[in-house]
Amino acid sequence: MTQTQEGVIKFDLQYRAQARLPLDEMVVTTAVSALNGWRQLCLRLGLIGQDPARYDGYGFGNISQRVSPEGAFVISGTQTGGLATLTAVDFALVTTCDPTQNRVCAVGPVKPSSESMTHAVLYRLDAAIQAVIHVHSPVMWHTAVALNLPQTAADVPYGTPAMAAEVERLFQNTAVASGGIF
Repeated sequence: MTQTQEGVIKFDLQYRAQARLPLDEMVVTTAVSALNGWRQLCLRLGLIGQDPARYDGYGFGNISQRVSPEGAFVISGTQTGGLATLTAVDFALVTTCDPTQNRVCAVGPVKPSSESMTHAVLYRLDAAIQAVIHVHSPVMWHTAVALNLPQTAADVPYGTPAMAAEVERLFQNTAVASGGIF
């Protein structure tokens, strides 16, 4: 049996380390402030965080905001789930993503979340999407069928082209586009 490796980037990351996000300071300040507000709520509810009993102790959950009409977005860095508050140095800018090549291009003070490809696909699918919040809720997972929530297939690994395709399938064939939750 193959063991799932948690908390790691599975795509080809073309990353350029840079001390600051290459965006206007007001854009960075506004994005970080808005994202932190929502992230704090998710953190308090245990939907984003880090727990030794979950995911081999790795951080979980991530959050992003679109910063350009072309689809570039600011996303929480990999393994920042356990931090109480994020600052600008805890975010990366994803500039492009190509699931067919399993490639994500990013720049910033930290590498982007291992779920960056999933966020990129959502931004590509709907220009009206301005933010993505990826939480981990055991309660929602265990009641997803009863709640009639669309679900990705359980055997599709996170952060992969297969997950990108699965998210696109949900977006096109279920109520994800109108309901926003899966």
